[in-house]
Amino acid sequence: METTTALSPQQLGRLIRVSRGLEPADLVLANGRVVNVCTGGIDEAEVAVAEGVIAGVGPGYQGRERYDCAGRYLCPGFIDGHLHLESSLLSPLELARAVLPRGTTTVVGDPHEIANVLGLAGIHWLLAASADLPLSVFFTAPSCVPATPLETAGAAISAADLAPLLDHPRILGLAEVMNFPGLLAGDPEVLAKVLAARRRRLPVDGHCPGLSGRDLAAYVAAGIDSDHEATTAAEAREKLAAGMWLAIREGSSARNLADLLPGVPPAACGRAFFVSDDRHPVDLARQGHLDHILRLAVAQGLAPVTAVAMASRSPAERFGLRDRGMIAPGRRADLVLVEDLAGFRVQAVFAAGRLVARDGAALGLPPPAAGAAAGRVHIDWSRVDLAVAAAGDRLRVIGLLPGQLLTQARFLPVRREGGLAVADPGRDLLKLAVIERHQASGRVGLGFVQGFGLTGGALAGTVAHDSHNLIVVGTNDADMLLAARSVAELGGGLAVASQGRVLATLALPIAGLMTGAPLHAVVEDLTGLHRAAASLGCLLPDPFMALSFLALPVIPQLKLTDHGLVDVERFAIVPLFA
Repeated sequence: METTTALSPQQLGRLIRVSRGLEPADLVLANGRVVNVCTGGIDEAEVAVAEGVIAGVGPGYQGRERYDCAGRYLCPGFIDGHLHLESSLLSPLELARAVLPRGTTTVVGDPHEIANVLGLAGIHWLLAASADLPLSVFFTAPSCVPATPLETAGAAISAADLAPLLDHPRILGLAEVMNFPGLLAGDPEVLAKVLAARRRRLPVDGHCPGLSGRDLAAYVAAGIDSDHEATTAAEAREKLAAGMWLAIREGSSARNLADLLPGVPPAACGRAFFVSDDRHPVDLARQGHLDHILRLAVAQGLAPVTAVAMASRSPAERFGLRDRGMIAPGRRADLVLVEDLAGFRVQAVFAAGRLVARDGAALGLPPPAAGAAAGRVHIDWSRVDLAVAAAGDRLRVIGLLPGQLLTQARFLPVRREGGLAVADPGRDLLKLAVIERHQASGRVGLGFVQGFGLTGGALAGTVAHDSHNLIVVGTNDADMLLAARSVAELGGGLAVASQGRVLATLALPIAGLMTGAPLHAVVEDLTGLHRAAASLGCLLPDPFMALSFLALPVIPQLKLTDHGLVDVERFAIVPLFA
């Protein structure tokens, strides 16, 4: 697929005349140092813009408007090649307001979070809500709704349902194929989705943590040509050697850049690009977006121009976005002016030649809107029971691993009270529950987890990848039910409860995943939630992000869904008692 900026014959004729110096440009950016991601050099040149497109790079251009770059560095607009907009908790408008001042001008979203709640209607809502923004928002069509048969989602999207999506001009490919066991086993529905994309010559994103050897070869042979789940340098090298694009993830929960960069030889940097995957609001506000990843990469020793290329040219080439990704004639005038190539402090951002952000603030965006995608929290509380009968002496326990989506399967002695298995905060052993919220089935998956550190109370939320049922962790059933009910009453969101009181909440009325509130308001509410969790002994800086991934049954080792405890490596429900 080739995606290019559409120009009329009249616009193309004028662009040619401006390029030749026969007419003045709309805008000339002067006195800048152009980061050339094609040659690897820095060019002192002017950049002429006409019709939203770069007409020329060189000296002597005249323009109706002139912008003095004052010796700073001009980079191509940054492109995030894989993220879930929903994980920002922000509407597309508010995400644009948050990331444009950080230099991000294009994102490629995977909408499978909202699709798992609202199905095709959720995807079409995201497409409409992001259609007229200065931030270019593309998508890949979700391949796994639901992600697995081991959970209950709010919708199912078949191969037949995907066909119209794959023909949409802003759908660039097939999203991460998480069900790699199904693909390797030849599941007809999984294969039909991959073939639908291949017939259209569209990219197919992968999701295969730890896959290696002949299984990896089979996965790639099927047509899946990227992965963002590598966690070690050796895994990165193997996937690059197999011909895959390597998406180097530096998100909020999974931070893999430091481990992966040593596995990327200089010759392979053109096949690697940066992604945020899941970026939480507090991190967006305090650290940034791709500008943060660039700072980390350069600090680790990556050549600055190479780093910029991995945030612009590489993702553009991977997704066939031929109209952007470099500062060159004919490319869309998405430009980022930064102070230097170490701190990447963004001074100004242009999208299609228009100034859209300056000195940390987005320009020209409408005021915050409420959003319109209704939430879905359908729970029959009379059928919800959190009690766990003590049916053995040892429990399978989910063990959190710091900075990873991976978890560890642990086996610990049961604490009993009145014939029930209960939490034991003294051992940091907490109860975990996933309550089905789409069909009011009353189905509840129950388990135990270590790593939160709570000494009292409970945390609950409707953000629980990927089916987004209601997930709750706590030290006792009463507070767990209180936190869960408070979230349901919000129409979706996050909550902390203790000793019969709700301490803090954040409403997420858009599918139970997002809000139309601006970033600063969301950060304020999240900060209140984090403080409330910390007051209850929580050890994690972002406990709700960690909690949200405990229901994701495609990342090893042990996870919990509304169907029960999932051994991801066996891809099967396993007993809670060992």
